[in-house]
Amino acid sequence: MNSMLTTSQQKTICSQLGRVKLQLLYKASIHGFTGAAFHQRCDTRCPTVSVGYNASGHVFGGYTTQPFSQSGKYVHDDQAFLFTFTGEKLLKHLVTSPANAVTMMGKYGPYFGEALILGYGSNVVYSNPGKHYNFNAAEMHGNDLKLTECEVYQVEETTELEKPWRTINWESEKKNELMESIKIYKPTVSSVTHARVLLIGPVGAGKSSFFNSINSVFRGHVTGQAIAGCSTTSVTTQFRTYPVKAGREGKPLPITLCDTMGLEESMEAGLDMDDISSILKGHLPDRYQFTTSAPLRSEASGYRKSPELKDQIHCVVYVIDACKVSFMTTKLEQKLKAIRRKVNLMGIPQLVLMTKVDEVCPLVSQDIRNIYRSGYIRTMMQEVSTRVGVPMSCVVPVKNYSEEFELDPNCDILLLTAIIQMLRSADSYFDERSDRLNNIEIKLKL
Repeated sequence: MNSMLTTSQQKTICSQLGRVKLQLLYKASIHGFTGAAFHQRCDTRCPTVSVGYNASGHVFGGYTTQPFSQSGKYVHDDQAFLFTFTGEKLLKHLVTSPANAVTMMGKYGPYFGEALILGYGSNVVYSNPGKHYNFNAAEMHGNDLKLTECEVYQVEETTELEKPWRTINWESEKKNELMESIKIYKPTVSSVTHARVLLIGPVGAGKSSFFNSINSVFRGHVTGQAIAGCSTTSVTTQFRTYPVKAGREGKPLPITLCDTMGLEESMEAGLDMDDISSILKGHLPDRYQFTTSAPLRSEASGYRKSPELKDQIHCVVYVIDACKVSFMTTKLEQKLKAIRRKVNLMGIPQLVLMTKVDEVCPLVSQDIRNIYRSGYIRTMMQEVSTRVGVPMSCVVPVKNYSEEFELDPNCDILLLTAIIQMLRSADSYFDERSDRLNNIEIKLKL
């Protein structure tokens, strides 16, 4: 039997369930569009993923840990969920009434509460949003209730993982090697002692948490110098420049992380577009208090009228929450692209920092070293690449410290690798500036 689920869709479903694979049990076009045919193939099998397909191109279904039967009773399952695909993206709808998660009816196909039945008499879907599961019917199946196919897969545990698609050294010595590389880094332009990196991103994406995490790595314990937290509006209200020290009494490292207000959908809320230009050009002083009523003016206290290269931004990093990639609004996407256009005009290198990777993929939650073995993480990175408009090579996944007391060497390696990429990008900017100045000098001599 050939599966109708694409390889990518199967990987996306499996990423929600742990280290598993899908084994096709039942295919309606082969075994019959009847409840009896479904139960003959699937009773007592669990966990399972049931998938429906319609002529409108929708792919949707449900997951349950409970074995199917024909008892006529509701079965409790607090891990059950319904889902639908938009392209290769999975939209997940958790059960709202676990006691009524699955119904065991002999004459029907897969029966999820009173919300969704695949095979409600021949090849028809029964759909009742809000009955033990909340979903939007148009989004779920486009209100096309005629099935063209129905499949049921058994979920099987596996120790197999994808081969790493990006190499990274997890040896304990690697952390010390990365830290030393950062400590001895020197910008290629003699007038600059620190690479200045600007962090930009939506509210709650983890900009301040990233600085705290990097600071923690070099301090040897989890710290919280930058204000971070959960809020619908930006916790950061000032422009802050954070030098990182090599230990409690150590010297400042040759990198400065610049934090800003979070981006919000409305052009009138969050970080002002004009303030971004002022930051990039080096006009903004440290601790400048942002205001949504007006951008920075040249007469403001601390305003640098003639900023030097050392005051300017040398690399821009967009911080994106992996959990919210698929739900990024059009307005926010447009705002990010407008910022990118400004940055492009100034020739500043750009990266994307994808945070909270452990929250979006169970494999990574189990072991952060699975980050480049996870097909789901790769899919998320590809989507971020497309939405923000940067090459895949410029997307760097990390896990910030948020609830831990102690450091994890593997998390540290990811965080330090991100800093190395920022320094390399800054070097590209310095090289470009140097080449430009050299060309000007040559022309003047001629």
